[in-house]
This record gives sequence, structure tokens and C-alpha cells, in this order.
Amino acid sequence: MQKPSLVVLAAGLGSRYGSLKQIDKFGLNGETIVDYAIYDAIKAGFDKVVFVISAGIVDDFQRIFLDKLKHHAQVEYVVQELAMLPAHFTIPPDRVKPWGTAHAVLTATEKINEPFAIVNADDFYGRGSLQVIYEHLKTMENTKLQACLVGFTLEKTLSENGRVSRGICSIAPDQTLEGIVERTHIFKNPDVGAYFIEGDQRTNLSGKETVSMNLMGFTSPVFRLMEEMFEDFLREEGAALKSEFYIPSVLNQTLAEGVTVPVLTSDEEWFGVTYKEDKPIAQKRIHDLIDQGIYPPNLWQ
Repeated sequence: MQKPSLVVLAAGLGSRYGSLKQIDKFGLNGETIVDYAIYDAIKAGFDKVVFVISAGIVDDFQRIFLDKLKHHAQVEYVVQELAMLPAHFTIPPDRVKPWGTAHAVLTATEKINEPFAIVNADDFYGRGSLQVIYEHLKTMENTKLQACLVGFTLEKTLSENGRVSRGICSIAPDQTLEGIVERTHIFKNPDVGAYFIEGDQRTNLSGKETVSMNLMGFTSPVFRLMEEMFEDFLREEGAALKSEFYIPSVLNQTLAEGVTVPVLTSDEEWFGVTYKEDKPIAQKRIHDLIDQGIYPPNLWQ
């Protein structure tokens, strides 16, 4: 059996955060948030990590991550670039925004030939979340298309400081995925629950909805599916300067292919950073976990 790998999405521009949050410091010794995800992943059993980064942070990435991780896991990286397009497609004039999370995963095609999990570089998932997906990935057959998802409760993933993007899940009674919709303008309701804005329409949410934080797993045949989907996306939406090819759309197409996608659960508390104002909250959460003995003060010593 091939051991599962971890793909870290670290190429986003972070425009709402105001700086490169992928390499910002949160731990007592300068650890980033993704250091904790990788640490937890290694504890869970992962021993190969593939980073997807932007060209602008290659030097910082090599300086911050490569040396300290090389004794703990096999570390690879790929650079997500706008020019990474299928033949006969070109970058629209004035396009600056990356092509989205699904394109980011697609750029790792040459590095992955085994089941893999995806994490965002700016989200804290907790060791239990990485453990549960690792254990499930070990049961997946890499000869065919399979997928899974770790679900989180919406109200526990909101920011006090502005909108967030979340994939809202519909779940069958047998705890399998029925569908997922990416909502890019979800706000915390000051009273209870949440709401999202689409166009001029406001829709209230209970806050109890299950959402995706991109902690999901696939077998490597998904790359063939993603290549086909990306070409369709470029034909239909590629001319729009801010259009994005989202990873939840790949899950929906996986369902359309007749694949059953289990929604895994974890008792871990998610937290992350979308805005600069989220940073001190995340730092305190990490420092509290260090005080509780869950993490050492110096993560990689």
C-alpha cells in the first residue's frame, strides 16, 4: 500500500489579510499556522508533503520550511502560475488572480501518485482531523476515483472581522455527501447563526450547517477528472478576470461520476486567519495548546 501524501495550498494572494499569511509567525519560535498542520499530519502518519506556492514566495518558502522539515518528512513543492494552462488556452489580458484552489491542486499532478489529503496553509485543523482523514485515505483504492471530506460546523469557522468563503455541504442520513456549494460572502450574524450574500440577495443560515475547510482527500485518478473540468471552466468562465476553479466543484463532479463521498467528523476545534485582526486570536489559541502540553514550545527542535 502506498502511504497517503499531504498537499498544502499556500499560493493564495491573501488580499484580505494584507500580507503573506502563509509565512506569518504564530508560534513561540516563529512557527506558521501550517507548521502545526504538518506536525499533526506527521504524527498521524503522513511522511510526504507537497506544497503549492506562488512564485513570489519561493525564496521565503525555501528559507522557512525546507531545512526544518527535511528531517521529518519528504518535502516537495510546485509553483502555481497563471500560465499553467492546457494547450490552446491563453491568459486573459489583465488577469492577476490565481485560477483557484482546484487549479492549485492540479499543479501538483506530477508529484502525486497515491491517495492524498488537502489542507489550507492558513487553517488550523487539529491532530484529530488529520488523523481521521489519514486513516480513511489508507482504505482508499488508488486504482479508481475515490474521495472523502472532513466536515466542520459553520458557526465555529466564522471570523468576527468580515466575510469568509466556505463550501456548504448537503449530507445524507448515512453521512455521505449529497452536494457542496461554495459561498464566498458568508458573514457572522451578530445575534445568532450566519448569512451569505449573493448578488443583492441575503440568505440566513443557522450556523449549524456542515462546511468544508478544504480538508478533503482524493485518489490520484482525480487529476484526470480535474484536467477535463479545468478545460470546461476555461471555456465557460476563463475570460472573467476574477473567476476561480474551486475544489468543491471537483467533489460535486466526483458525485456525478457515481462515487460515494463519506463526510468524516472530528471533535477538533478549527481556527484560522482571514484578516489581520484574526492573528492575535489564533496566536492565543496556539499558545494555549502549548500550555496544555499538546504541542512543544519549539515545534521542530
